[in-house]
Formats: sequence, structure tokens, C-alpha cells
Amino acid sequence: MIPAKTQPTNDEAWRDELRDVITDVDDLLTVLALTRDDVELTSSREFPLRVPRSFVGRMRRGDPQDPLLRQVLPLRAEDDETPDFVLDPLEEADAIAARGVLQKYQGRVLIIATGACAVHCRYCFRRHFPYDAHRQGSRFPGIDVIADDPSISEVILSGGDPLVLTDAHLERLIERIQAIPHVKRLRLHTRVPVVIPSRATETLARIFDATRLSVVVVLHTNHSNEIDANVAQRLKILGTVPLFNQSVLLRGINDDAKALIDLSETLFEARIIPYYLHLPDRVAGAAHFDVPVERAIALHREISAALPGYLVPRLVRETPGADGKSPVSI
Repeated sequence: MIPAKTQPTNDEAWRDELRDVITDVDDLLTVLALTRDDVELTSSREFPLRVPRSFVGRMRRGDPQDPLLRQVLPLRAEDDETPDFVLDPLEEADAIAARGVLQKYQGRVLIIATGACAVHCRYCFRRHFPYDAHRQGSRFPGIDVIADDPSISEVILSGGDPLVLTDAHLERLIERIQAIPHVKRLRLHTRVPVVIPSRATETLARIFDATRLSVVVVLHTNHSNEIDANVAQRLKILGTVPLFNQSVLLRGINDDAKALIDLSETLFEARIIPYYLHLPDRVAGAAHFDVPVERAIALHREISAALPGYLVPRLVRETPGADGKSPVSI
């Protein structure tokens, strides 16, 4: 069992940062010394702006092409209707095993731990996901399906982002999962420690250390500018928890060999293993980020020639119905 419940500590400043995010486009532009004349914005409010101030602080002032800004700024190009870019590009509706539980691959299930995120990434493949229909609440009803299936050895916490949950909520969820004897591993997919580095806390490290489950954290970072000295230092707090990274290959952001090489080297300096480089999922509203397969393969060849093998992420795409991530041949 996990020891006595954690108590609120002064390492929970991240909760204030999570509340104090920028949600108004004009506010964001003002902070970055930009105007509406510098960018073409969407008028849609379907997927609103949300970005933590600590992440904005790593953006270049006066540069509408900043690679961090382009990941979060809602542009007019999102309004374009593009064939084959759909609401559910991974056909996750067909993978629902229970409320808030998806099973795409053998031996693993994914829990939609929350529908909330610290940041709204414009290329998000779940930007149209029906989160309201999959709320877990404090009773975690979806866990029963995991307990009933002895073939499941790994549980993935995703969302949204599981690290927007309070420590107490996260701890209760982990307790429920580790009480299932056949579950061996717990994986968290998260962007929070990158966009709000203060989320990497001693309390969080203790929660991970206390569980019998083998914990793996998979971060999401797309550009080396996201990993500054503060991010790298805070991640050290998580101690011996393995840290992996998955990136999305995004046009105008990191579709450049130097950018990808710099990303891998910066990640490794911060003790993060480059794991996956995803082709963008074809979600409606994100066609302007798409990178042709031929270009992706050429870039992967370039970085493979320039880096040792352990710094080269696997180039993959997710194909609905496949047994796992599909490698893109080089």
C-alpha cells in the first residue's frame, strides 16, 4: 500500500501557475510585443487558447514565427476544411472499453484521467474528444474493466493531462491501480512538467517512489527551446523515474534537421531519452502542421547520420486498428 496520504506542502506552487494561464489572444500578443497585424487568427472559439505564463516566458518577443508560439496560437488556417483531416483521426471511439478507458493494444489500457490540460496544443489529436462522456470522478469506475482482465499488465494515464490532477487525486488513482495484482507498470503521458516545471515536486516523486508499480513518465516536447535550465533542474527532482520523450513532427516548428538534432541533444542533457517522433495525426483543424511522409523520411535520415543511435527517436505514425505504433520506413 501507498503510505499515509500526502499533505499540502509549499511545493504546490504549480497549482497557482495552472490557474494563472493566458486565455486571451490579445493578452498573449501584448506580452510578446506582437499585434493582430502580425498574425492571421481564427475567429472560432471551439478550441480556445490556453498557455501557462512560464511557457510564454520561453518564447521570443516580437517573433510571430517563434516555434513555441506557433504550437499554441489559434491561427486562421485551423478553419480550413481539408480532406482526410477528421474529428477522430485515430478512431478512438472504436477502442472504448469502458467509460474513460481505451484499449488499442494488447496488454495495455489507457485511462482518460482528466479532460483538462495545462496547455492547448493546436495539433492535439484529441481536441475534439468527448471528454464530458468519459469523466472518471473520484470513484474511477473504469478501473473495474482492468481488474477483470488479467492480460493487462500496463496502465497508461493520459487525458487531457494526468498531472493537472492534484496529488491527492493522483495518489488515490494509483492506489486503485496498484491494488490490481496483474498490473505491473504505470505510464504517464504528460506535458505539464515541461510547460509548468514547478509540477515536478518532491511530493510527486514520493508518490511515484511509494507505489509497487514500475513508473515511466513520457514527456511531450517538440523543440529544444522548451527545455531551459529550470525545466532540466526541476525534472531531476523525479529521481530515478525513467523519462522518455515523444515529439510530433510539425511544419514550421521542427521540420528541420538542425531543430531535431538540437532537440535530441537538449533532451539527453536533461536525462530524457528521445523515444518517438510522430507524424502528425490528421485531426480536423491541424492540416497546416502536416509534413509529407517523404520529407519526414529525409529528415530522419539526416538526424540518423548526425547522431548516435540512442539519440535518434523512432519515426512512427499511429494507424487505427494496428497492433502498435507503425514505423515509417527509412
